[in-house]
Amino acid sequence: MRRISLALATSLALLGLACEKKTTPVPSPAPATPADAAVAQAAQAESDSILIGEVGSLTGSEAAFGITTRDGIDLAIRETNAEGGVKGKKIVVRVYDDQSKPEEAASAATRLITQDKVKLILGEVASSNSLAMAPKAQEAKVPMITPSSTNPAVTQVGDYIFRVCFIDPFQGFVIAKFARENLKLNRAAILKDVKSAYSIGLTEVFERKFTEMGGKVIDIQAYSKGDTDFRAQLTALKAQKPEGLYIPGYYSDVGIIAKQARELGLKAVLLGADGWDGPPLFELGGSAIDGAYLSNHYSTEDPSPRVQNFIKAYKEAYGSVPDSLAALGYDAARVAVDAMRRAKDLTGPSIREAIAQTRDFPGVAGTITIDEGRNAVKPAVVLKVEEGKFKYVATVAP
Repeated sequence: MRRISLALATSLALLGLACEKKTTPVPSPAPATPADAAVAQAAQAESDSILIGEVGSLTGSEAAFGITTRDGIDLAIRETNAEGGVKGKKIVVRVYDDQSKPEEAASAATRLITQDKVKLILGEVASSNSLAMAPKAQEAKVPMITPSSTNPAVTQVGDYIFRVCFIDPFQGFVIAKFARENLKLNRAAILKDVKSAYSIGLTEVFERKFTEMGGKVIDIQAYSKGDTDFRAQLTALKAQKPEGLYIPGYYSDVGIIAKQARELGLKAVLLGADGWDGPPLFELGGSAIDGAYLSNHYSTEDPSPRVQNFIKAYKEAYGSVPDSLAALGYDAARVAVDAMRRAKDLTGPSIREAIAQTRDFPGVAGTITIDEGRNAVKPAVVLKVEEGKFKYVATVAP
């Protein structure tokens, strides 16, 4: 009996081990880590969206330009996505701050192209920064649209580089013509920034056009970006007794220059360009800016529904009246969206071709047609500074 029981026990034990082996569960896959989830989420987002890039001066000396341009672009993209996006996908914008420095702008463009794989780049505002970015975009065949870089050399970099603003030869002509024909000025002087491609280009155009129209440029003085004391140059200019002083610079310099000019008793009419358009101009210059004239891209006094609806939407979103840089940022983004919608696919060559075919686009800062040089053919306005505000004076067509 004991022998039978022992055998039975042994058999049952072996059977139990066999069953145990057969029922051992297969290990479950390891749960996804946060990193894995992030990658999956990014992949899903990429499939549902179109990534474009923006490079802007969000800090540094041109920050007022970069911030309002960014807001204009943001408003345009919000509206685009509310309309259903492009080809059924939402637009996502990857924004990099170049700190108002050309070398940072070039680095940001490279990151957008090589790391982020963007379809298109918007930027920059300053011509020197755009000139640093453009070769990167051209080499990679990634279309680039600058909202407001007016130096002609920017789009000459190559056939993937565009702009939605007029260029300096036209802008310089506009203010030279206004100075001669409307203000009846005969003697003008110029104070230029020798470190700015924008300022150098405008100086050359204004001097040539003002002279061709019978005026005389009696002196040209220079300064460098970052200077804060302009009294030596202004004293030299005052001795020449100019009737007008053209300052083709940015608001951060112009406000200080205007104040120091008036403190020294220089009474010439101050003349400028679109680089003046930023709130710090009035903060720095105060009443010294009153009576000045400048060429610009649009006027908030334009009664057209297109302009007034934009102003209303911008004020609701950002709590301020949009300057010309905001309007141009908005236009650049809308032109990009329009081109991507028309493009046969979202490759660089297809988007480039669609941008080049832009005709009579209804921009906020004027109707836009892209010419063979990839520049916008559009009018300019002349504004007068009165009590800390820009007042519309005239429109000048190409």
